[in-house]
Amino acid sequence: MTMPAGKNTPRSILVVDDDEIFRERLVRAFEDRGLRVHAAGNGGAALEISRTEAPDLALVDLRMPGMPGLDLVVELAALEPPPRIVVLTGYGSIATALEAVRRGAAHYLTKPADADEILAAFDRDPDTPAALGEDPETVPSLARTEWEHIHRVLADCDGNISKAARLLGIHRRSLQRKLAKYPVSH
Repeated sequence: MTMPAGKNTPRSILVVDDDEIFRERLVRAFEDRGLRVHAAGNGGAALEISRTEAPDLALVDLRMPGMPGLDLVVELAALEPPPRIVVLTGYGSIATALEAVRRGAAHYLTKPADADEILAAFDRDPDTPAALGEDPETVPSLARTEWEHIHRVLADCDGNISKAARLLGIHRRSLQRKLAKYPVSH
């Protein structure tokens, strides 16, 4: 990772994720790669840090309590100077990726993503199809769309399989079988 011209200090990154263990793992990984790292567990704390520290980069989790990640992207993009933003989530979809980019993110990644993948995403051209992780001519399969929907509903139910099955209108054991499968490729 190269430093911007004219700067004697390493690039700085703001890591915003409500999962404390994941956030701290990324903080250590980015520090090991020579970046100055700031961390926040929610949108409010992220904005406060951004206004005082002006990070070069911001990694934003999509789903957090309080301010949603997409709203935080808008707020961060409005700062002067704005950080380069990558949205990271465990619940990826093409529609959400496009919305994140429309709101100001340079890129969108789904978890799990390691520090090197994340840093590469910051340097990728946001106007290329690869920046969205999708070929614009490719439509996700019905199975992939179903898998994403099931996992979103399950997350909204805080992992309660019985409640998620009721909301989805399927038997609990059917849901458990679907959850045991690996993610379907696009």
